[in-house]
Amino acid sequence: MLAKAPETRRLYLQIADKVRALLAQPDFAPGGRLPAERALAEQLGVSRPSVREALVVLELEGLVEIRQGSGVYVCAPAHRDAAAAPAELGELGDSLIDIMNARAVLEGAIAASVAPFCTARSLKGLRAIYETMAREAHAGHIPIATDRAFHVAIAQMTGNEVLVRTVENYYDARHAPLPAKLFGHFENTHTWRTALVEHQAILEALEAHDPIQAQAAMQRHLRLSLERCAAHT
Repeated sequence: MLAKAPETRRLYLQIADKVRALLAQPDFAPGGRLPAERALAEQLGVSRPSVREALVVLELEGLVEIRQGSGVYVCAPAHRDAAAAPAELGELGDSLIDIMNARAVLEGAIAASVAPFCTARSLKGLRAIYETMAREAHAGHIPIATDRAFHVAIAQMTGNEVLVRTVENYYDARHAPLPAKLFGHFENTHTWRTALVEHQAILEALEAHDPIQAQAAMQRHLRLSLERCAAHT
């Protein structure tokens, strides 16, 4: 019997280890600002979105504070003591980069496959979900449940329960600690109003029964969703 290959430590944890080692140096006093993400990415030889995920891990540990529009700052020891130690964080969840890229592949293919065959009834239901999402976003709410319903409704057009469950599971992965913290920092009513335009493009491509445009619109939406979470601090 072949031996089971050892699990690879997630990239964001590897990067967090390296940044944690930097923070242990005397140059980084409490209240001090870390180098910009671009500089950290170049120094560590990784992408900026991966650095962003690692910094969120360190924020969950109480080592740093991410201040939107300002930067990332080293926390005082008292704040660190009140936060979870690395060993206590448990399962942080998959990388948001991996989640959104997987969703783009899967949901893009689903949109393309259902576009030629979706019924007037299913499209009417999808438009109703979109209109509810629009009302919620314009009222200043973040329409997570409605957004989930929109993506799941498209998967349901396949009639394949496995695909539906897979889309649900990928979507719900956003609630794990790491993705949730990322969305919490960079998701707001403005980003959701922007996302509405992307959802409208998906809906209109399906209504036109255009598989190429449906796939492109879905993949563009998910790619831009990731980019919004990887925006500059």
